Amino acid sequence: MITSFGSLYAGHVDMDDIGFQGIPVNSRRLPDDQLATVFEKAAAIAKVLDESGFDIFWLAEHHFQREGHECIPNIPMLAVHLAHLTEGIKFGCAFNVAPMWHPLRLAEDYAAADILTGGRLILGVGRGYHTREVETFGAPLRDSDANRELFEEQVEIVLRALNEPSFSFHGKYYDIPPRVPYRGYELEEITLVPKSGRPVECWQPIVSASRRGVDFMAKYGMKGFIGGAAGGDQAQQVMTAWRDALLRVGREAELGTDLAIGIPMHVADTEEKAIAEASAFFEENVKVFAPLGFVRDVTQEQLKALEDPVMAAGAGLPTLRDAVKGGAWLCGPPERIVERLEELQAQFPGLEHVSVGHAVGTPQSVVLEQLAWFGKEVIPAFDRRPRQAG
Repeated sequence: MITSFGSLYAGHVDMDDIGFQGIPVNSRRLPDDQLATVFEKAAAIAKVLDESGFDIFWLAEHHFQREGHECIPNIPMLAVHLAHLTEGIKFGCAFNVAPMWHPLRLAEDYAAADILTGGRLILGVGRGYHTREVETFGAPLRDSDANRELFEEQVEIVLRALNEPSFSFHGKYYDIPPRVPYRGYELEEITLVPKSGRPVECWQPIVSASRRGVDFMAKYGMKGFIGGAAGGDQAQQVMTAWRDALLRVGREAELGTDLAIGIPMHVADTEEKAIAEASAFFEENVKVFAPLGFVRDVTQEQLKALEDPVMAAGAGLPTLRDAVKGGAWLCGPPERIVERLEELQAQFPGLEHVSVGHAVGTPQSVVLEQLAWFGKEVIPAFDRRPRQAG
């Protein structure tokens, strides 16, 4: 049963000339003052979410995005700021890109923010998908096996540092602590200081649902966030792979247990109006993420067309209408969105968490209006439990 609603904001600033006929992604370079508006926009969204009955504000970590699409470099730091502006909403890390951190520093930053926000920060970790980010920080991404090995060591270290009074770890990438003399004794274990003592809830995105990936998550009691897979066979396959992973660690679970589904949405009086209003935002999203492999069934010729607004017009690129039909977007009046979420709830009876969001390029005014409308007319159909801060 769906009982928790969140919204994901990856950090896009307001921008002009979007969509397939707009500026190609690699040609867009925004000035510093415009890029810095990401923090004002995040604050405005946090306040509306807090006032509209949402439970979690999910934020994404990214770096070097001069194009303005994903501009939040430090989630824990921003979460501490936003906690001072809101009353009860929690802040989810979706996600801290572990290969770009030293795991002890990530654990320390999370622990500090957890204390300073009174337990309103939710840990989340990911492997990364931008070579410009991960490889620039000196970590592997093009070598997927090395990236996975590094990530797994890091996550174990982070969770042990947060959950154990003291620990040691000696692996391929990390030697914690090094065996060095310290004030008259040889160092053998290390303690993270300070930490709140609260249980650590940790989330990770599920993309391919490989057996190694989901088994690792299940082993450490993590939860999974599925983005862009709300419709059709893909969602069923991911949900089934996750349920099977839980069974392998001795947990019997219904489809959807310990998972969140992330779905872009646009509310309007009719589905047609919603599609018309949001199509440019959808198209900008395709421009950003198709070259990174996150838009299915896009050919090399279509990727090339995205670099030229004239070519894009006749390239047969995906449309928002296709995404709505396939269940990957929610568009239409509140009652239709409620109906679609009820279908997901019936299909995945263990599902408790849904996160709605807006594509890159969606202006702040539209995001705020949409979230308030969703909170007023969609959430009450599901969320009947009072939200508790902290």
